[in-house]
Parts: sequence; C-alpha cells; structure tokens
Amino acid sequence: MSNTRHRASLVAALSLALSAFAATPARAATKAAPARAPGCAVSQDSTLMALFTSGQSFPDFLAAAKARREGWLKMADSARVTEALVARAKAVGGTWHLLVVAIDACGDSMNNVPYLAKLSEMVPGLDLRIVLPVNGRPVQDSHRSLDGRTATPTFVLLDSNGNDSGCIVELPREIRDWAHGVRGTVSSDSLHAGIRTFYAANRGVAITTEAVEMLEAAKAGSPRCARGTRL
Repeated sequence: MSNTRHRASLVAALSLALSAFAATPARAATKAAPARAPGCAVSQDSTLMALFTSGQSFPDFLAAAKARREGWLKMADSARVTEALVARAKAVGGTWHLLVVAIDACGDSMNNVPYLAKLSEMVPGLDLRIVLPVNGRPVQDSHRSLDGRTATPTFVLLDSNGNDSGCIVELPREIRDWAHGVRGTVSSDSLHAGIRTFYAANRGVAITTEAVEMLEAAKAGSPRCARGTRL
C-alpha cells in the first residue's frame, strides 16, 4: 500500500474513533501550548550513560512485567520491522544506545517499546536498555511531552560517548501531533480510542520509522527531539 493510501486510511480510522464518542462532553478549553523544540542540541551527560548501563534488557524487562503481561507478551511475539528500515538503520553504522523510560502498566509503552527492541535486536551497534520512571524521572523531566508532561515511554538516543543525540516522547510522530492537537478539546475516551485505533492499524511502522530517522539525523549532526517544556 502506498504511503498516501496508508496515511489516508489512518486518518479515516481516527475520524471514526472520534465520531463514536461525539456525544461525550469535551473537556475544558486547553491551555496555550508550550513552545515546541523542533530539534535538540547535542549534550553530554555521564549520568545518562550510567543510567543506560543500569537498565534492563528488553527480555529481562519482559520477564519481570506483571501489569498488562499478556499484552506485552503478545506484542513482543508479533513485533516486526520492515527489511527496508533495518537496512537504513544498519547503514547508519557506529555505536548507539537507546535509553528507554517505560513501565509495564503503560499502554503506550506496550505498543511502542517491543518494536524498537526488535529493531535493536536486528541492528549491530544499536543497544536498548529500559529503566523505570522511579530512576528515569530526570530524563523525563528534561524530555517532556509537547504539552509539558512527563510521560512514558521516553526514548533518548545516546551516541558512543553518551551524548544526548535525539528523543521520541510518549507517541510516534504520526499520532503525537494529532493527539497534541485534540487533547483538551475532546473527551479522554475519544483521545484514547483514537490512539488505540492508530496502534492497531499501524503495527509499529510509525515508531520504527521515526527511530530510524532519528538515527540518521544524529549521524548527520542534526539531532531530532520534539519535546515541550515544563508548564
């Protein structure tokens, strides 16, 4: 299916999910959105590398998961990454570390982390480690959602020297921008229904695509990190 048709089908699915909840009263008007940072400056912080080293591998995290356990196991078993994306990631070369702040009870973590774990498994030089929010809160504080919240999952890309070289916060771009645009103007049920519909239709393509683009941008010296600021 072409990208145009794929995006059109996702938009239609989201519209359907929203219309199903049209009768639900909207939330109060949202506050003005914080300034959005289209990229991030590379910064070195030895604590990030130390935190990465202390993290769990995905298999260890999965083995310890209790909340949403069946969902995690299903996602881990079914996660796939396209050959084209794997080839692009391999072409980046070098050594990269993907620091992930996630928790088993989080649906967004469950729907995104397994795909990037699969990507790291297939790409030499790309390692992934997971820390819980109790230890990763400083990372969440400095890499907030577009509306200024700390969120899971938070993905931070580190280069071989521990430089902060990019991030993805909470949601992949294709659904992140939509969710940020409607948050506060539709009910919570409508918002989450739209996100669930997206995940079911997209099957990890958006998060793996954005992760590979983040790697490519980091290699080119133009880190990508769409994040907000503290409210």
